[in-house]
Amino acid sequence: MPTVDVVESGRGKFAMDITVGSHALIADEPVDAGGDDLGPSPHDFLLAGLGACTSMTLRMYADHKKIPLKQVKVRLSRRKIKAADCTDCVTKDGEVEEMTREITLIGDLDDATRQKLLEIANKCPVHRTLTGEIKIRTALV
Repeated sequence: MPTVDVVESGRGKFAMDITVGSHALIADEPVDAGGDDLGPSPHDFLLAGLGACTSMTLRMYADHKKIPLKQVKVRLSRRKIKAADCTDCVTKDGEVEEMTREITLIGDLDDATRQKLLEIANKCPVHRTLTGEIKIRTALV
């Protein structure tokens, strides 16, 4: 697996040059957060990763099972909500990060197939990472 390197770009207060293997990206914060909006925010990258993984997982499954899925579209958003207002959250104090994922499946699919694809979407590796236990180990070098 390629490593990910993130370095201040010098092109703005928060702009970062990101290298993932042979791919170059830029991240920044929006203007209203003090950035220059030179690229997606870190949270935007997180949502993009979930959306890409969801779509790829559905495509792999549909191709393997020969399901007539013509196209997958995934739209994502996020917001903070009050934990007390979340009936299915473990956290009850403060705020909770809520991600909304809307999946459009295009193709001649019956209801049972659509439900199975929804089940498969919830098994994409990034979804499992985000909903599972995460350990981030940080070291100064």
